[in-house]
Amino acid sequence: MISAVDLRAGMTFIQNNKLIKVMSADHHKPGKGNTVMRLKLKDLRTGAITDTTMHPDVKLEQAIIDTKDVQYLYTQDQAAVFMDLETYEQYEVPLDLISYETKFLEENMNVKIDFYGSEVVGISLPTTVTLEVTDTQPSIKGATVSGSGKPATMNTGLVVSVPDFINVGDKLEINTQDGSYVKRANK
Repeated sequence: MISAVDLRAGMTFIQNNKLIKVMSADHHKPGKGNTVMRLKLKDLRTGAITDTTMHPDVKLEQAIIDTKDVQYLYTQDQAAVFMDLETYEQYEVPLDLISYETKFLEENMNVKIDFYGSEVVGISLPTTVTLEVTDTQPSIKGATVSGSGKPATMNTGLVVSVPDFINVGDKLEINTQDGSYVKRANK
């Protein structure tokens, strides 16, 4: 058992027969009243994301999630296919379970697949990925990093706000937590 006050982003627990992953957890002390935990939670089986509050002393059953190193191969029908890097066993993960993560996946990319017992419950991406710009407005001469930015479509279909000096063909480092531009990747 774990107390709500000890919850951190990335942890998982079981509540009402649901497997829940903590996306963010903040300790909040309102001006009057008791301290509460503000939580952003994701149901790992349905993909539903909810914002909620809990009292810090609520006890929860922690769920142990195992991971395996896998390589993303391709998407077929309504599933993404991954291969275990040690046993070469293949796993099909429903696309609706990893709809956010697919925006960052490229063929042959190494990721981790998450299991609760023998049930596949999702994938874990690296903190940043390198993607190529396939569409954006032409760069503006004399543009600086501090400009307002412009939208750029990456080779996976992800749309990111980037500085004005970015061009089609540039490789960019993208944060997988929030989908934001980090920097130009080294060529």
